Amino acid sequence: MPPLSILDLAFVPEGGTPADALRNTLDLAQHAEKWGYRRFWLAEHHNMVGIASAATAVVISYVAAGTRTIRVGAGGIMLPNHSPLVIAEQFGTLETLYPGRIDLGLGRAPGTDQRTLLALRRDPMSADRFPDDVVELQQFFEPAQPGQKVQAVPGAGLKVPLWILGSSLFGAQLAGILGLPYAFASHFAPAALIPALQAYRREFKPSKQLERSHAAAGVNVFAADTDKDARRLFTSAQQSFTRMVRGTRGRLPPPIDDIETFWTPPEKEKASAMLNRSFVGSGETVRAGLERFVEETGVDELIVASAIYDHGARLRSYEILAEALGGK
Repeated sequence: MPPLSILDLAFVPEGGTPADALRNTLDLAQHAEKWGYRRFWLAEHHNMVGIASAATAVVISYVAAGTRTIRVGAGGIMLPNHSPLVIAEQFGTLETLYPGRIDLGLGRAPGTDQRTLLALRRDPMSADRFPDDVVELQQFFEPAQPGQKVQAVPGAGLKVPLWILGSSLFGAQLAGILGLPYAFASHFAPAALIPALQAYRREFKPSKQLERSHAAAGVNVFAADTDKDARRLFTSAQQSFTRMVRGTRGRLPPPIDDIETFWTPPEKEKASAMLNRSFVGSGETVRAGLERFVEETGVDELIVASAIYDHGARLRSYEILAEALGGK
C-alpha cells in the first residue's frame, strides 16, 4: 500500500469553538506522527464557521512547532487569493523555522463564496493567471541572482516543494507540464479522478523538483471497531454534505442513528456522489476498500480526510487505519 497522509480541515464541531478545533488539530498531528503518517496538511477556507484553518500558514506553524518529524503543509493555499511573493515569504519563513518538513500545495479555487471574494479584495480574473503565478512562486524559491530587484526573504534558495491540487483536468495537466506532484480532491469532488490522473501521467515532464510523476488522491475514511459503529460516524459527513447541497453550511454535526430520516432522495443522490470515494467500516473493511482503490487508480499516496464529530473517535479512526495498513 502507498504511504498515508492526512488532510485536516480543523473542523469546528457543533457545541465547540475554533479554539477547540485547533487544539484537536495539533493533538491529531502528534498522534499521526507517532502512528507513521507521512504528512499533515491543512487547507485555506474563508467565511466558513465549521473550518478553523483560514489563516493556513499560521496553523501550519502551530502544528509544526508541536511535532518533530512529520511533514506539515498546505493542502492547500488558494494562490489566486495572494501574491506569489507573500506566499514565498510565508512558506520561506516556515521552511526556515522547520527545515525539511514543509509542503506547499497550491489550488486555483477561491476557497470561499463570491461575496467573501470581495472581502478578500480578490481580482475575479486572478484564477486565470494561476499558471503564471505558480511559475513566479517557483522563481522566488530559487537562489537569488546578482542584481535581482525583488527577493523573498526568507524564501530565496530554500526550494520549498510545491504541489498542484485540483479536481479537474486543468490542474492535472498543469502539474504534469511543470513536473510537480499532483493531489486530486476526490474526497469531495471525485467525478474526474481517473481522467485527471491519466492526464497528469500523460503530460508529466521531469523537473528539478521531481524526476517521476507522483500522484496522491484524497479519500474519506471512517473507521471504527465495527462496521456499524463506523457507519454511524459517517453520518456527520453525510449531514454536512447534505447541508452543502441545501446551501446551509454550519459546524460539524454529531452523528445520528438513521441518516435516511435526514435527507431527501435527491439530496441523498447529490451528497452521496460527492462522498463517493469514502471508505467506512472496521479496519478490515476499510483496508479491503482502499486496496481496490489503489489498484484502480495506481496512486502513489493516500491523503485521508475524516470529518468525525467526536475527537476521540476521530483519533481512533486514524489509529485503526494506520494499523490496518501497516502504519505506512
